[in-house]
Amino acid sequence: MAVLEVKKETFENEVLKATTPCLVDFYADWCGPCKMLAPIVEEVSSINPDVKFCKLNIDQCPELAMEYHIMTIPALVLFKNGEVADRTIGVISKSEMIEFANQ
Repeated sequence: MAVLEVKKETFENEVLKATTPCLVDFYADWCGPCKMLAPIVEEVSSINPDVKFCKLNIDQCPELAMEYHIMTIPALVLFKNGEVADRTIGVISKSEMIEFANQ
């Protein structure tokens, strides 16, 4: 499954109203660690059909970054039933991401 790019207009429907857990990668194009994490997110999304994977560019959606208290990127936020279930900051390994997404 591909990682879905979400924006302010699609965030509610795609993330908050998702019927499965949803992992959102908050990133920016200029962020080196974000570029390192992106292929891991893509890889884990392709082997984990029980979780929806999305990415959100904080430069294009600063209000959502503020709303979810994103101070450092990359930040992964796990949503369940429209609520924040957990979050992690920085680059994590494939195995750590699988564990994080499936909690």
